[in-house]
Amino acid sequence: MAKRTIVTSLEGDGSLRVGKRSSKRVITTQMIQEDEGIETSLRPQRLSEYIGQKKVKDNLKVYIEAAKQRGESLDHVLLYGPPGLGKTTLAGIIANEMGSNLRITAGPAIEKPGEVAAILNNLKNGDILFVDEIHRLPKSVEEVLYPAMEDYAIDVVIGKGPMAKSIRFELPKFTLVGATTRVGMLSAPLRDRFGVVNRLEFYTQEELADIIIHSARKMNVEIEEEGAMELAKRSRGTPRLANRFLKRVRDFAQIKYDGRITGEVADFALNLLEVDRLGLDQTDRRILKTMIFQYGGRPVGVEALATAIGEEADTVEDVYEPYLVQNGFVSRTPRGRVVTDKAYEHLGIVREETEE
Repeated sequence: MAKRTIVTSLEGDGSLRVGKRSSKRVITTQMIQEDEGIETSLRPQRLSEYIGQKKVKDNLKVYIEAAKQRGESLDHVLLYGPPGLGKTTLAGIIANEMGSNLRITAGPAIEKPGEVAAILNNLKNGDILFVDEIHRLPKSVEEVLYPAMEDYAIDVVIGKGPMAKSIRFELPKFTLVGATTRVGMLSAPLRDRFGVVNRLEFYTQEELADIIIHSARKMNVEIEEEGAMELAKRSRGTPRLANRFLKRVRDFAQIKYDGRITGEVADFALNLLEVDRLGLDQTDRRILKTMIFQYGGRPVGVEALATAIGEEADTVEDVYEPYLVQNGFVSRTPRGRVVTDKAYEHLGIVREETEE
């Protein structure tokens, strides 16, 4: 199994500092602290164990086998899509399939060109460098990556003014695996240097049910197919959320029932967590009701909506909105966001007819 090192920033002595993310929302697809241990233990280690994303898996298998046969490092890989779909997991699988070490860092943690230069200089031949949230890399850091990705070299400027000179340092042949939830924010020069670009899609309910059953087996939890499907229906197409729900529902099954997760147990537990049958939680419903009652169902801008619910506009756009749009509760128009008939029906609200 590949050796994993989590890098979030570089200290002055060259040591690595580990960082964590947090969130209070149970339905969030962002990583929260309680996910860290369970995700590590449940992550598949090989492509053959990875459920879903068939097209991405099939393509990666070809690229990896070809690179191994040639004895070369894999082309740089860009993985993009909503959070919680398995980008970090795929990076680990790529490292395992290539028989390489995996080094992990994040875009916001690298603030200066010297920091990324130090990380690159510590890589060994064939290593996989995974950069999460790569779209948040500063421009100056990106410019260091261009020659590193293309020519496996970095240019270091020594001195200032007329006496300054540039020295090129050769780097080992490494593979950069970048992950982003906002591929549109990547600069064109950086995006063009990735040889393999894959979009991760939301999972089907059947795929999520399979993931839940496999995870339950690893956690020594008894679960029926109906229970797995009930969890899958409310997991918003996201494995991270499915595994988090499994952990929460397991506790209810252990204390309130006989320890087995049935459809009834899953329904009871998730109702207590205020996650409805379509995967909406209290915050999602509050957004929809704000759009209906406060704005009369008329188009509303993201800034106005964020102010109304007391959130940042970026949070609304990146965390809450994608699932609501993807599943037809909200529609984005040139004039703003509007609530659809599906949202009215789901909330049991009668739409008032307005005169044109």
